[in-house]
Amino acid sequence: MPHVVTDKCNGCKFTDCVEVCPVACFYEMDNQVVIHPEDCIDCMACVEVCPVHAIYADADLPPEFTKDIEFNANQAHQIKDSGAEAITTRKDPLPGAMERKKALGY
Repeated sequence: MPHVVTDKCNGCKFTDCVEVCPVACFYEMDNQVVIHPEDCIDCMACVEVCPVHAIYADADLPPEFTKDIEFNANQAHQIKDSGAEAITTRKDPLPGAMERKKALGY
């Protein structure tokens, strides 16, 4: 099963995850990244590098984030289908990302 970026990423957009992904399955939105479910190979490389622990295997997803499964799939398909390339290079996090990280308890 694919991995899912939860809404913990929203407002942070740390992109450490995209650098370790061997298959380029991350797509960038304004406030976060999402994982394309058909492109993800479940290698788990992204899980440990996320500074806010926003990425889960969908089988391990806490119940409060189940809505993010459909959100990830829809957004990733829409972005990829628009012709956008996957994000593969780390970028600076959003302004306020460190505050959001602290608010999330990390």
